[in-house]
Amino acid sequence: MKDERGIFYYPFPQNKEVRMYVQEKDDMIYFRLWNAEDPKLWADHGWIPYDAILQAQAMYERKSAFNPRQAYDLDVARAVLKEASMLNGTLLQ
Repeated sequence: MKDERGIFYYPFPQNKEVRMYVQEKDDMIYFRLWNAEDPKLWADHGWIPYDAILQAQAMYERKSAFNPRQAYDLDVARAVLKEASMLNGTLLQ
């Protein structure tokens, strides 16, 4: 899916108020979280490379019920980026 902020997916499908935006730059996938209930989140946090998410993942697994693998899903990110790329290719022809 895509809106004015970019390409996104719902990391928690039951909650449409939270979106995970993704972009690819320099062969790296970047993530950025948006939450309708917390508008400052978008302004306060920039794009995060997947490598940084992997490094931080161990901390979350020990301290919290938050599952970064669900929110920052590399396979889903690749799929939505591929879909957006295909749609753009179709629209340009």
